[in-house]
Amino acid sequence: MTDAPVPILMYHSVATAPNDATRDLSVAPEAFAAQMAMAGDLGLTPVGTAELAASWRSGRPLPARPVLITFDDGYEGVHRHALPVLAKHGFTATLFVSTGWIRGAYDTGGGLDTMLDWDQVRELADAGVEIGGHSHTHPQLDQLDDDTLRSELVRCKEIVAGELGTVPASFAYPYGYSSRRVRRAVRAAGFAQALAVGNALARRRQGPYALRRVTVRRGTDAEEFARLLEGRSIARTFARDRALTKGYAVVRRARQVRRKASRSRV
Repeated sequence: MTDAPVPILMYHSVATAPNDATRDLSVAPEAFAAQMAMAGDLGLTPVGTAELAASWRSGRPLPARPVLITFDDGYEGVHRHALPVLAKHGFTATLFVSTGWIRGAYDTGGGLDTMLDWDQVRELADAGVEIGGHSHTHPQLDQLDDDTLRSELVRCKEIVAGELGTVPASFAYPYGYSSRRVRRAVRAAGFAQALAVGNALARRRQGPYALRRVTVRRGTDAEEFARLLEGRSIARTFARDRALTKGYAVVRRARQVRRKASRSRV
């Protein structure tokens, strides 16, 4: 069924000893290996972000029991620990890179832990991992003015294209934050689809620029991971996250109003 919901797993760091900044959203290498083994045992078929969006646009059927495996930011453990496991199972995945955090010529020094370098990103791409954009410096995009927003998106896209020789088609919003204005800007920058967070299953009706994901973190045990893969009790699992997100959304909207008022007085 082309309209059936699809779990999109959102990972960040895969690390044995993550630092404090990344610990909660990291997973241990052995946990990641066990999770991928479970996905295989349950008969799930990993697909890429571009593949999912293309299928939903065209109405072409997806493989049986599709799942997306995604990584945000660009931590070195994706190459060191995740890639061998993905290769073992023959799984594809999508890596969304913040280009100003990747070690190399464009590094702004903002990376939260040990980050990939561009040679490692190319090796991931050569292994079949889709490389998408995640902005340049990982800001809250909906808090930026139009020019800065466009610069974050276009610079990210151009750097990835220059380093890999392939224009990235997919995007993921830093922190999961977007708005109608941000989604329009992502589309205008040339990205064909984009992922949010939302901690819910992805559905065709969400539209190609607001597809939802579920968070996998260090505290995700085997039972919870199985529920994510099977789409069971997700609202209950992430009830606290949703409450915090709604509260913070009010604060962030107030900040936007204050910024707009301040600019209008200048």
